[in-house]
Amino acid sequence: MLIRDLKDPRLRGVSLTGVTMTDDLRRGRVGFSHIEGGVKAAAAVAGFKSAAGFIRREIGRSLGLRYTPELDFEFDPGLERAARIGELLREGRSKP
Repeated sequence: MLIRDLKDPRLRGVSLTGVTMTDDLRRGRVGFSHIEGGVKAAAAVAGFKSAAGFIRREIGRSLGLRYTPELDFEFDPGLERAARIGELLREGRSKP
């Protein structure tokens, strides 16, 4: 859906990193990363909020749930943090 259906330019470069649902499946938290890091996170959240109705409708259709979950989108800094750690490790190895 991210690739085919959502045409919002604020969502270009976004990758989903995980979804956590409540036990009753009425709410979900969707983590995402952005190719440009946290700099574009606020714009991506706005893009997801703008598309929330469409996303919920498509999820409801495809899963056939009695209640379609409300979704909250939040930036996941994990990939950005991992890249920074890798950079620091490479710098540490190159020093005499």
